[in-house]
Amino acid sequence: MTNAQWFLLVGVLMLAMGLTASTIRRSPVTTAMIYLAVGLAFGPTGLGAFHFNPLKEARLLEALTEVAVLISLFAAGVKMPVPVTWRRWRTPFMLATASMAITVAMIAGFAHLALGLPLGAAVLLGAVLAPTDPVLATEVQVRHPGDRDRLRFGLTCEAGMNDGSAFPFVMLGMGLLGLHELGDFALRWVLLDVIWATVAGIVIGIVFGSLLGRLVWYLRHQRPAHGLLDDFLGLGLIGVVYGVSELFAAWGFLAVFFAAVALRHTELRLARALQPEPERLQADEEAAPHDPGVPTVSEGSLVFKEHLERLSEILLILLVGGTLFLDSWSWRGVALALFVFLVARPVSVVAGLAGSRASWRIRGMAAWFGVRGIGSLYYLMYAIVHGLPEPVALELIHYTLIVVTLSIVVHGISVKPAMRRFWRREAV
Repeated sequence: MTNAQWFLLVGVLMLAMGLTASTIRRSPVTTAMIYLAVGLAFGPTGLGAFHFNPLKEARLLEALTEVAVLISLFAAGVKMPVPVTWRRWRTPFMLATASMAITVAMIAGFAHLALGLPLGAAVLLGAVLAPTDPVLATEVQVRHPGDRDRLRFGLTCEAGMNDGSAFPFVMLGMGLLGLHELGDFALRWVLLDVIWATVAGIVIGIVFGSLLGRLVWYLRHQRPAHGLLDDFLGLGLIGVVYGVSELFAAWGFLAVFFAAVALRHTELRLARALQPEPERLQADEEAAPHDPGVPTVSEGSLVFKEHLERLSEILLILLVGGTLFLDSWSWRGVALALFVFLVARPVSVVAGLAGSRASWRIRGMAAWFGVRGIGSLYYLMYAIVHGLPEPVALELIHYTLIVVTLSIVVHGISVKPAMRRFWRREAV
């Protein structure tokens, strides 16, 4: 397709989505399903107007997916309820750690034993497909900073954290393929890729998010005439935190998510300090500060980030649809997708939340809605750019695209009726 044709296609699609937004919200389909259908219609499966080759364009796709995930993680982080407590965060923490590790192990075992992949490639595939996606799961994510729904909070927080907790397993798979140094008895991997990179990422995010929150609070209250651009501050925080994380070999996705959480936590804590004592005591009892009624960077930049998130979703899902031919499908890929959706995700959620206070309705919904998408594409492109052999890369691209495409369709069809039924039962 020419540049003019691309502008025309994307422009018409955006106009259609903008004019029919309320209709789409009431319909049984999601926006991702519509973008995928358009990509399939204009790609090799349909009219053949364009074909996107992820192997040849791995660097471009890595950059696009990286930016999309970073923006989505920041948007998710600033919508997290505060203050942060173990009682509230236990469920998503267990999903992002224990359930993540179990999912990687189960997918790797299936890929190695049933699909015949080498152990390193199987572990890498498990790491690519294990994390849930913060970009595509909008129907089951926290909608605004005041949203206190437990299911949406758990799934959003899990997606925010497991995009970082998956990285050690990506490095493990690459190490088993000879593309990354693991050290004797994998000691280097444990110390650097698991412990250091994780802890450093969380610390970097908290420190920079807190500092920005305090700085903005000082400027707005000590120098009220000093103007600020919340959108730029939010984007700047993402860039600085991610850049510092890369310099210190920390997981930048974790850092950006926790920077957003720390920013909002700091702003609301400072705002709450100005409230009258009765309101402050009531906020403490509810474990959620009242709306401070003053501008904050976290909320001020959220609308802009969500717009960027939607734009990235349009582009990337169109490209996913434009990668698939009619003969791209295989029973092996479909079997892998069914195993991920019906076995690996449910088993890992039930095991990870064993002993928790989460209700069985919440566990059941979390077990089903493990949407795979843009994050998986990023991890795979990262491995390809860092030297993944072409035969292995082609096979993993094949499996990943099938799983992501089926996830968009299967989870997209079921999300609205399932969530409506869940909310009705919760209300009763």
